[in-house]
Formats: sequence, C-alpha cells, structure tokens
Amino acid sequence: MSECLAVVNQKGGVGKTTTTVNLAACAALEGMRVLLVDTDAQGNATSGLGIDRSQLDRCVYDLLTDDAVQADPHARTSDFIIPTSVDNLHLIPATINLAGIDLTLANAIARDTRLKRALEPVLDDFDLVLIDTAPSLGVLTINGLAAAHGVLIPIQCEYYALEGLSQLLKVVQLVQSQLNPALYIRGVILTMYDGRANLSAEVADEVRAHLASKVYHRSIPRNIRLAEAPSHGLPGVVYDPYCRGSKAYWDLFREVFPRA
Repeated sequence: MSECLAVVNQKGGVGKTTTTVNLAACAALEGMRVLLVDTDAQGNATSGLGIDRSQLDRCVYDLLTDDAVQADPHARTSDFIIPTSVDNLHLIPATINLAGIDLTLANAIARDTRLKRALEPVLDDFDLVLIDTAPSLGVLTINGLAAAHGVLIPIQCEYYALEGLSQLLKVVQLVQSQLNPALYIRGVILTMYDGRANLSAEVADEVRAHLASKVYHRSIPRNIRLAEAPSHGLPGVVYDPYCRGSKAYWDLFREVFPRA
C-alpha cells in the first residue's frame, strides 16, 4: 500500500521543498515508484525537477478546481501526472495559477478534501506520494493534510525555530478531528544545521526536548551544492551525490523509510 506524506511548515525558508525533492529522489533511485505533488504557488519543486512551468497547460490548480475532474477523478487524475528526469519519479506540477486558489475555492463544495479525492484513484500506482505544501496554513495546506497519511515537519535550526510550531500542531489536530482521523506526525526534520554554531546545537536540543522521539536523528546541514541544484533542474542527490548535503539526505531517507 502506498504511503502519502505531507511535508508541512507554514514558515518559509526552512528547507521544506529541498527536503521533499531530495527524499522523493532518494526513494526513486532506490527503485520505489514515487509521486511528488507540488501544491506551492511558487512551484519550486516543479522547477527544481527541471520542469519549465511556462510550458505547462495544466497543473494541480486545474486538478483541484475543475469540477469535471472532481466528478470523475478515476478517469482524469492520471492526465495531470508527468515524468521527470529521475527514473521512477513522477510529478503533479504547480504554476503561479495556484496563487488565487483560496478565492477560487472559497464557496466550493468539499473544498478541503479535493486533493484527497483526486489522489485516491492513483495511490496504488505508487509506493510513495510526497506532497510539498505552501508556506502557509491556507486551503492548499489543509488539502495536503487531509490527503496525507502522515506529516513530515522540517524545522530550521535557527532562533525562531519553534515559533509557529504550536499553531501548526493545532492545525494538524483540527484536521485529525474534522477531516482525517488517521493523520499522524511522521517525524520532525532538523534542517540548515551548522555544526560550528552553538545556536544550531541549542535549537536542536530544544526541539528534541519538546518533541522527543518524533525528531529524526539525522539533521541536514547547510550546503552550497544543495542550494545550487535547483538552478540545474536536479535534486541535490542527483546533481552532486557525494556532497555533505546529499549524504545527509540519504541518511535521513534510510531513517525515515528503514524498510526501503
């Protein structure tokens, strides 16, 4: 059975998309059938996988707003899935059209479960589905949480790391109670860790004190090669498999998915 995970943090710049893309690529390189769903209007996961957003004639916006698709997702959802340059890794892309989706879906029926409905027919075609969410707690993030089995939370190892985390956990609890009772916290990922800075160690200790066993042992360091990779349309683990960042993501992948 496929596992569907939403990668969520309403704060921007915490390495959410980098984490989603690289975990997806690791899984695909290990032979898993992977679907990445980009629900961020910035479309960084889409461009980071080498897809030219300006050339797309449909994206996740159409998947969520087209009533014909919602009426018959079994026949239509697969039309939105495109291949990437990484074998076994497929994508439902995002474009800037997503920026106005909160208004578009304001009065839509079952607006918070549209992504869940659209993905259900294709889940069995993949071993892993990863949803890259927007840096907000709007309708797109709620859709991601409603569709997912579990939540991965990247947290930046900087001063305000825990700011907003309590709000995010309350939103997860709200989705559990009203939309998705089976949703659970899969784990917390420490990102942008700088071993030379006392602050990173202090923040890591503080996060572990608050969330205990939910925090993965492997943190992700700041790494210039990971930052360069999206400009080449490649995941970091493909662009430079031997850099510190890529090695960290491989370690994290094996920790998150030990059976893989």
